[in-house]
Amino acid sequence: MCAVQAGMLGKKTLVLERNEKPGAKILISGGGRCNYTNLYTSTDNFVSENPKFLNAVFAQWTVDDTVAFFENFGNIEGQEKTLGQLFPVSNKAKDIVATFTQLMYDTGQDIWLNTLVKELKQEGTGYVLTLERNGRIEYITAPKVVFASGGLPVAKLGASDFALRTARGLGLEVVPTAPGLVPLTITGKEADWYASLSGNSVYARVYNDKISFEENILFTHWGLSGPAILQISSYWRAGESFTIDLLPKFKLRELIAAERNAGGKRTVGQLLQGYFTKKMVEALARFLPIDVKIASLSKADANLVVDTIHQFKVKPAGDKGYDKAEVMRGGVSTAELNPKTLESKKYPGLYFGGEAVDITGWLGGYNFQWAWAAGYAIAQDI
Repeated sequence: MCAVQAGMLGKKTLVLERNEKPGAKILISGGGRCNYTNLYTSTDNFVSENPKFLNAVFAQWTVDDTVAFFENFGNIEGQEKTLGQLFPVSNKAKDIVATFTQLMYDTGQDIWLNTLVKELKQEGTGYVLTLERNGRIEYITAPKVVFASGGLPVAKLGASDFALRTARGLGLEVVPTAPGLVPLTITGKEADWYASLSGNSVYARVYNDKISFEENILFTHWGLSGPAILQISSYWRAGESFTIDLLPKFKLRELIAAERNAGGKRTVGQLLQGYFTKKMVEALARFLPIDVKIASLSKADANLVVDTIHQFKVKPAGDKGYDKAEVMRGGVSTAELNPKTLESKKYPGLYFGGEAVDITGWLGGYNFQWAWAAGYAIAQDI
């Protein structure tokens, strides 16, 4: 995005790409379908020490700009799935990449593939880059350099800590990093219970004292995944707990009362089977008196049923790490960057954008919107 926007302004860029082809993470996003923006994007959808930092960039490049850009230059029509998530009608992430590669060609921008940048040094008013290319070490100089090298997730696609290492080496502050939008693991005496439910998906509300998400959760043989779990993971730290409301659309206390009024002949398990799979109800028998008829349910047991379903407590042991994470939390501190141009305050001509910065979007296209906006903002200044 930065290269093509700069090209549209008559500027000349060179993109250095370590992979065999461009856009590797775009191509795998959304299961290969690429959720390229979110219609409801705001600064509230981002995790950062200073999410309001985004205001200046999002004022320059909006969601409408993203939609229009792909319509006009890629002939890509968007279709909204859930919660504002916009996908190409074709459901092909390669259409997004093709839009950029064609525009780079049209505007005369260069891209070197299979090129590993090993080091950056400031020299005079510009920068010297050490590259490994075609089996040889090369050096190039540039008056301005943009770091859009992503973060640590999915190392097999070339992800690395290069931007972070470089920033630290220059004395820039880096907010501590961790996997974000990542499945969570359960160990110890609870592990077998979660494993027994592997493959079961439940629509739920997952919350802690910071945030709440209402989407599906997925039980796995190692713990929990699914959209709501990935979302809460960006607000979770090791040692912390969170709560799951397994039946957010209903009030179980009212359902129990209605069952009592109807005679209460059904058991707790039979009542719950109207809302959960048989396997889930059987698993809940570990905590609940599922064989007791509603008419015979004591007040204490009724409270137990209600509290267990609506306030199911979870204390994960950890997460599945960067290889299973969608994004990285933390990164180059926003305090180091000009909020309008994303240029380093200490190093003129050096810019940081995308995942390398301490800006982490929710699941659902927000990280792409940040990437496009960052690319646009930087291109105006380089």
